Amino acid sequence: MRTLDTHALSLFCGVARCLNFRQAAEQLHMTQPPLSRAIRLLEERLGARLFERDTQGVALTQAGRTLLPQALHILDLLEVAQASLRQDSAPVRLRLGLSSSVEAGLFQPLLAALSSQLGTLRLELTAAPSPRLVTAVRKGQLDAALLALPSATFELAVQPLARQPMMLALPASHRLAKKRKLGLADIATEPIFWFERARQPAFFDHCQRVFQRHGFAPTFLREALDHHVLLSEVAAGKGMALLVDSFRALRLAGVAYRQLAEGEALAVGIGLAWRDGRDHAALPLLRQLAQEHLHR
Repeated sequence: MRTLDTHALSLFCGVARCLNFRQAAEQLHMTQPPLSRAIRLLEERLGARLFERDTQGVALTQAGRTLLPQALHILDLLEVAQASLRQDSAPVRLRLGLSSSVEAGLFQPLLAALSSQLGTLRLELTAAPSPRLVTAVRKGQLDAALLALPSATFELAVQPLARQPMMLALPASHRLAKKRKLGLADIATEPIFWFERARQPAFFDHCQRVFQRHGFAPTFLREALDHHVLLSEVAAGKGMALLVDSFRALRLAGVAYRQLAEGEALAVGIGLAWRDGRDHAALPLLRQLAQEHLHR
C-alpha cells in the first residue's frame, strides 16, 4: 500500500463530519469533483470503501468508522508537532471563538469583563459556526470557544453554561402575529427558513428528532447566513424563521417575535470548550467569568 498523505486524511475527516460531499467541499473551500476523486483515491490506496453513497445520502462504512478516530489522532499529532516548532513573536493573547448561532450581544457582558481583567493579554475574537470553532480549538488555532450545543466536540472539555429557547420570527402583518404564543402545529403549512445541516450537524439532528415527534414537516427554505438578511426576508413576507431567543435584540420593522410552545425542547445550549491538557493561562479566569455572566 502506498503511503497516505495527511491532506487526504483531512479531506476524509471533512466529509465524515458532514456526511455530505457538497457541503464538505464548501467547508473545505474546494469544488466537489476533486474532493470525490481524492476520496476515491484514498479508498483505492486503503483497499476499502470508506463511504456508502445512495439516494438516501452518505454514511460511513465499518472501515470508515474504524479509520476516523485514527485519522483525527494523526492530524492532531501533526498539529502538535507544528506548534512545537513554530516561533510565535506575537504578544501573548487569548484567542476566543464565538458561536454565530446566537446573537453576538449575548456575549458582550462577558467580553467586557474579560477585557478589563486580562491585563497585558490581548483578546482576539473569531465568530463562526460551532463545527468550525471545534476544529480550530482542536488544531490549536483557538484557545477556547463558546459553542452552541449539542455539537460534536470530540475530546474537548466542555463547560455547559446556558440554554436559549427557540422562538418564532414572523411577518408583523401575518394573521398569526395576533397570537402571543404559537406552536409548531400553527405554522405547519407556512414556509420556514431553516439552516443547512453542515452548519451545525448535531443540533440539526436534535431538532429533526423534535420535529418528527410533533409531525412537523413544513416547506423549509434555505436560511441566509447573515441574520439581518434573514430577518429582512421575513419582513418581506417570504417566510417565517425559528431562531434562538437572543435574536430578539435585533429589531427590524415588519418583524414580530413570538414565544414558541416547543421552544424549550428545541433550545440551544451554550458551552465553553477548550482542549483539555493544554490549558491557557487565562482559562481559569475565562471559566469563572463565563459562569458569572452566561450561566442560567
